[in-house]
Amino acid sequence: MKQWHMPIGYKMVDGKIVLDSEKAEVIKKIFTNYINGSSLTKIAEELSVGGFPNSYNKPSWNHGSVGRILENVKYLGDTLYPRIIDEKTFELVQKRRERIAAGFGRDSQSNIRKKQGIFNNKIKCGECGGIYRQYITRRGKTEDKTEWKCKNQTRQARIKCTNLILKERDIESIFISATNKIISRMWMLDKQKEKQPPKKPPNINIEIRNIEARIKELEEEEQFSSKELARLVFKRAQAYYNISKVGDYDYNTRKIKEELMNKKPLIEFKEELFIKIVNQILIYRDGRIMVEFINGITLEEDYENIGKDE
Repeated sequence: MKQWHMPIGYKMVDGKIVLDSEKAEVIKKIFTNYINGSSLTKIAEELSVGGFPNSYNKPSWNHGSVGRILENVKYLGDTLYPRIIDEKTFELVQKRRERIAAGFGRDSQSNIRKKQGIFNNKIKCGECGGIYRQYITRRGKTEDKTEWKCKNQTRQARIKCTNLILKERDIESIFISATNKIISRMWMLDKQKEKQPPKKPPNINIEIRNIEARIKELEEEEQFSSKELARLVFKRAQAYYNISKVGDYDYNTRKIKEELMNKKPLIEFKEELFIKIVNQILIYRDGRIMVEFINGITLEEDYENIGKDE
């Protein structure tokens, strides 16, 4: 289970998540400054110099932590979180980020870095959990061999990962095939909703409030090494993690529909589309490939068949 952090701009009051007014105003300013032309690095510097605490309560920011603020759909509001950012502002930020991303890689060397940036942290090994990385082998003065393989294949150890090695074209074909399945069956997006977590049950705040109350009691008693405290902290994190995704599904499904509705099947790889709609691709040794889109829909592809029908 992923570690759960309440997004900056909110606080817990009596078991309910409410706005932290001062921090919410800073979040709004981050979005506004970015729309007005500030870079991620400049915003990070201003936050650090100003002593504004990050999600770990430290006044230390970088372009990555600012980027995570700007892409967090929780700020649009959902069944758990009050709204901080309106949809128009959020979309303007995403469009500027997309334009900047599309502006990279105008020469051949930059194109290599661009592809590496597009696929990095999205292609993962289903066997050992490692990230797939790009490796370039020099084969002569005019020819290089580029492959993507699990990072654990290069470990100097007796046992190392032996998962599939992919060419860049393989990854592109996987994406084209999975995306075309959705384009030809748009009803899948609505059908999948039935499998998503149900809306927040009416007693969820009561349950969380009770957990918070007991945690507070144990902390006041200074029972910090208590097994019950550890269990309750885990239970609280699990509860928040399970319900924190409720508002994401509809938003991300709508984004996929906007990108694919009335589109013809893909015949070539679309970099911007890949960035917008794919969450991750899991590779398995037996040839199974699982493509997970941003709303949680997962489609299975077969390594032996990719690119055969193009």
